[in-house]
Amino acid sequence: MDLTDTLQELAINPDAEYDLVEVSLAIAIDEYPDLNPSVYLSKLDDYAEELKPRLRGSLVNRIAELSHFLFEEEGFSGNDDDYYDAKNSYFNEVIDRKLGLPITLSLLATAVGERVGLTVVGVGLPGHFIAKATEGPVEIFFDPYHGGQLLDRDGCAGLIEAVTGQPFEPSDDALAATPIAFVVRRMLMNLKGSYLRTEDFPRAARTIRRLIQLDPTDTGQRRDLGVTLVHSRRPGAAIEHLQYYLANMPDAEDAVAVGHFLRAARTEVARWN
Repeated sequence: MDLTDTLQELAINPDAEYDLVEVSLAIAIDEYPDLNPSVYLSKLDDYAEELKPRLRGSLVNRIAELSHFLFEEEGFSGNDDDYYDAKNSYFNEVIDRKLGLPITLSLLATAVGERVGLTVVGVGLPGHFIAKATEGPVEIFFDPYHGGQLLDRDGCAGLIEAVTGQPFEPSDDALAATPIAFVVRRMLMNLKGSYLRTEDFPRAARTIRRLIQLDPTDTGQRRDLGVTLVHSRRPGAAIEHLQYYLANMPDAEDAVAVGHFLRAARTEVARWN
């Protein structure tokens, strides 16, 4: 899979039909260029082969068995000790270390669930990601980050209010499956945040470039790329992005600050000549 082509197509069609696991592994190749996606796809197949004969009864019973298998027997869990570690966002590392974020553990649950014949999708709630299984009119919400805890709609509202401190209305739209482009964006935003938190500016810049491929109209990402490139000591590469932001957002509250970065980048480049 060519990640650049995939992101550009998702920019046009957020619901384009891609295997989200394959996209997530393509993202990981940016960091792990020798990664072989087939190894991890085979691992998911192995999990499904072991789990499938054990699935019986109602949908809730089958989801409970899926969660028991992944989060108790196999030991996958949320990384509370180092939540912002970038490895939690790389799907190969999630499978290798059995630690992840709500979004990557939900991806694990959906990937294995689909392989055993269940209909499982990711639901991107404010501040937290969960999974939803459906069968006819039946909907089962569960939280892979917390061991597959089952949730009803009120439980979803309580979870999000506890995470964000804001009220949450669990409407049909809010609890719908998240389009693949938005899931990918959230994964990349998590990586961006992890790298900025540790001031790993070269990796942050690489991730922001991917976000821009996914949404070329996002002026905020162009600003952040420019600033991050300045911090990465690449002022020449930063100039076009800072100029783009100021040309498109001249009245932005941070225009003065961005202008300072632009002048600093130009001054540094001038010293080279």
